Order: sequence, then structure tokens, then C-alpha cells
Amino acid sequence: MITVDFPGSRKLIDAIDASVAQASTPAITDALRNALCRLIRSEEVKLPECVFEMAGDHYARRELYRSDDHGYSVIAMTWGPGQGTLIHDHSGMWCVEGVWAGSLEIVQYELGEHEAERYHFRPVGSIQAGPGSAGSLIPPHEYHTIRNPSEDSVAVSLHIYSGRMTQCAVFKPEGDDWYERTERQLGLDQVH
Repeated sequence: MITVDFPGSRKLIDAIDASVAQASTPAITDALRNALCRLIRSEEVKLPECVFEMAGDHYARRELYRSDDHGYSVIAMTWGPGQGTLIHDHSGMWCVEGVWAGSLEIVQYELGEHEAERYHFRPVGSIQAGPGSAGSLIPPHEYHTIRNPSEDSVAVSLHIYSGRMTQCAVFKPEGDDWYERTERQLGLDQVH
């Protein structure tokens, strides 16, 4: 189900459909990463103007497409200057994330020990991703943060999830690399 039509939307959906037909999760995410990089760089797909509009006090999540046949969802995220996430997971789903405009800093974390709802993480790598770059997260290696490092420009990313991501675990810092785990319900901002 397409939420809003935009130039190249069919090309994007066809590329995702072909990728998710692969035999394994690593093959799916590799094919998606390559397709997403190619489509962003070729400028064959023009995202709707609304995804370049900030949502004020939070980064925006706008669903552009949800596949009834394959179950995946396509979410455009708009990051205002300095906006970002806490450490979070993807509720056991794989995800491919591509930077459409601006740049994003992504930090991956490795889970160490945990006690009840307290978790110990350590950063294991970070990247500055610019337009036309894409990466993937496959559980159990899904813990990360995303942040727009710019002080004055908007960043836009496209996220393809294996399903509908309506909640995730978020980890709030307590000090000494310990974090408290909470569940967060994820909303969607309006597409117009």
C-alpha cells in the first residue's frame, strides 16, 4: 500500500520486491543496500517534498509504503539539526538504512552483560554517512544510535524494515556504560 505517490516510487518498490525475493537475510540486505545506493545516486527516485520538512521537537517518521505481499515497510525519516536517537534495537527485524540528504552519524553498540532491565553496552564503531550511502542491521547486531551532526541542515534517510516497526527497545543512559531498557511505541508523522 503506497501512502503517497512520488516520482520513481514504482522503481523503488520493484527494486525492494526483487531484493526481498533473495534466499537469506544477508542476501536480502546486501541486495537492498546495493539497490538503495544505486537509486539514491542516480536520482531516479524523488521522495515527496514533505520528507524534507522537519517535525519540530522530534525526528519525523513517515511511512511511504507497506507491502501487503512481502510484509516490509518503507519509512522516510527527517532529522533536524542535532536530532538523534538513544541506543535502540529494531525488535528483531532486519533493516536497511540509506542516507538521502545531509549526513548522519551512526554508532553501533555491542551488548555485554545485563541484569534485569539494566544493560551494559560498548560502542564498537561509528560512521559518518552521506547521501547515497546505505547500511544494514541484522539481529542480534542491531543496537545503534543515529544522529544528524549538523548544526544547521536537515538530513533525510530511508529505512526499509522486514515488517512494520511499531515499537522498539530504547536504552537510557545510567552512567558507566549501563543503560535502562524501556519499550517505546513508535508513531508516524503525516505524509502529504
